[in-house]
Amino acid sequence: MTTRTGQPEATLDYQSGFGNQFASEALPGALPVGRNSPQRAPMGLYAELLSGTAFTAPRDHNLRTWMYRKRPSAMHETFERIDDGSWRSGPFTEAPTPANRLRWNPWPMPDQPTDFVDGMLTIAGNGEPHAQTGSAVHVYRANRSMDRRYLVNSDGEMLFVPQSGALLLHTELGRLHVGPGEIALVPRGMRFRVTLPDGEARGYVCENYGAPFRLPELGPIGSNGLANARDFMAPVAAFEEDAGPVRIVNKFMGHLWEGGQANTPLDAVAWHGNLTPGSTTWRASWPSARSASTIPIRRSTPC
Repeated sequence: MTTRTGQPEATLDYQSGFGNQFASEALPGALPVGRNSPQRAPMGLYAELLSGTAFTAPRDHNLRTWMYRKRPSAMHETFERIDDGSWRSGPFTEAPTPANRLRWNPWPMPDQPTDFVDGMLTIAGNGEPHAQTGSAVHVYRANRSMDRRYLVNSDGEMLFVPQSGALLLHTELGRLHVGPGEIALVPRGMRFRVTLPDGEARGYVCENYGAPFRLPELGPIGSNGLANARDFMAPVAAFEEDAGPVRIVNKFMGHLWEGGQANTPLDAVAWHGNLTPGSTTWRASWPSARSASTIPIRRSTPC
């Protein structure tokens, strides 16, 4: 089977759970056993830690993932400021907040080739990333996949809510397919790119500057209400083959910065931890997770 772009369709594999301690490897033997950062990691890989909380946080609050990658993520060029486009961050003082009710029609798709980053439009927000409190609500409109271009949001985690067209999220830990009726979350500081299986896509993003999202408590409504942890899916390890020179956009302190890198940043061959991207459906059922990649990618089954 093929997609609209004429590329082969690939079935994605997932691991079930929200906030679980996962472990996955795209190549057998790539994941160290019993050690996080051995002096010599298997296969000559580099061990790196991505922290979502302070290292002194209690165990039940601690969020972190160890990645074992082909090259250090620090191997990038100097970042330089680029135009923020229509992506805004707090403090939101550009215009007074009106006392009237507000509503809007769906924003039209762009006339020019526009990827996920360039098609971001901020519509509301509170707080500011400098203080690590508050959030912003954006609309994305894209008709071009991110090819050799990657995004890392250093200001907050991103919750995706597609309205039209599916997204394929290529992250450092693996891939997630998310379409209308589904949501997906990418943690703060994780590199990823967005491709468009349907050719174009539109939807919402909640950018959370504060404490990471967690599942709501169940007590007042019993032990079986709302979403269950098993209704959420995390990716399995996957890495891109060498993509050649790429560009990385870093959203940092409310502005966009861009720098070059000789290789793809999605080169983690194995990982373990509980700071992961994830997705689920509003109906808490497994989606049909099928799409295609524009760069050769290796997949694994859950380990």
